[in-house]
Amino acid sequence: MRCPYCGNDDTQVKDSRPTEDNSAIRRRRACPACGARFTTFERIQLRELVVMKKNGQRSPFDREKLARSITVACRKRPVDEDRIERVVNSIQRRLESMGETEIPSTVVGEMVMEALQGLDKVAYVRFASVYKNFREVKDFESFVENLAEPSKSDQNL
Repeated sequence: MRCPYCGNDDTQVKDSRPTEDNSAIRRRRACPACGARFTTFERIQLRELVVMKKNGQRSPFDREKLARSITVACRKRPVDEDRIERVVNSIQRRLESMGETEIPSTVVGEMVMEALQGLDKVAYVRFASVYKNFREVKDFESFVENLAEPSKSDQNL
């Protein structure tokens, strides 16, 4: 592992342990060249995923981009980083277990929407405003109205 501070190729593992949800191995490392300490995470990757965008472009699945999107939606909300990490892990596992290597971006977006709806309603609306490309206030109004209305299945309970 290369040191992120000085670029030295030879770093030493000082401690290894699983993360709380056992989805990765957390390694504390030290660089003998500059003395810096840093943490790395090692995750199992079942298959290489490619995201097919709406414009036909293909790009490799980027877990960090997914995490950033969810973090931005949850900014200044009472959602801790561990919950966001669990959501990202869950979405990645679901995508990998689909059996497909090429995933439409709409599938990823819908999974994020579903996860945020259960996590935080404000984050859900924030993400939806970008994902669904809201252009005017009425777009927000109709989306929030639909969110506030109980579904027919809820009324039958």
